[in-house]
Amino acid sequence: MVRPIRLLLADASALQRAGLRSVLGDSAGSGTELTVAGETGDGGEAVELARRLLPDVLIVDAALPRMDGAAVARAITAARLPVRVLVMTARDSDDELIEMIAAGAGGYLCKDAPQEELITAIRAVAAGGAVITPQVLARALPRFIAAAAKPDTGVPVDLTTLTGREREVLIHVARGHTNAEIAEALQVSDTTVKTHVGHMLAKLRLRDRTQAVVLAYETGLVKPGS
Repeated sequence: MVRPIRLLLADASALQRAGLRSVLGDSAGSGTELTVAGETGDGGEAVELARRLLPDVLIVDAALPRMDGAAVARAITAARLPVRVLVMTARDSDDELIEMIAAGAGGYLCKDAPQEELITAIRAVAAGGAVITPQVLARALPRFIAAAAKPDTGVPVDLTTLTGREREVLIHVARGHTNAEIAEALQVSDTTVKTHVGHMLAKLRLRDRTQAVVLAYETGLVKPGS
């Protein structure tokens, strides 16, 4: 039996949270079950609930009071919690996108995204993928590459340190594929993919998959629309 994906909802609007619960409830029977473990309208409380409940995914509003979405993502990342962050925004701003991804968010989605797109994003982020709406990524990519924090190596990144399989895995990660999707494409086990991802991140001295996405585009390994 597949374990349900546990969610924590953080949005200042009770109406927005109710709408999310309704959308997530309507997804029952369409694949992996999604269950809401908790909710809050405050950024500080979102971090505390994340520590206590350890949900798989924290769906957080970019404009939360007290601590906004970026501050929440930074706190989750700094605490090394096994919680993935999916930011929902009403602004769709390039500056905001850069800030959220640099803060450690695993996904960035507009609040008016269709139900199917939201459900797909939640599952991808929960599985370790990085999700940015393709249209937003294509528009913001030049600034994202320039502004996002680069790995602090002191020397230029050398992709030749990767094995051929690790390079393939990096390309898949940059395209937003989950470990399960990569395993299927390469005809290997999920455990093998996790091992390759870990080795790839270590060799390139990257913090997480999101930095790997930035690096893949920055080096030209993957190009927008490819």
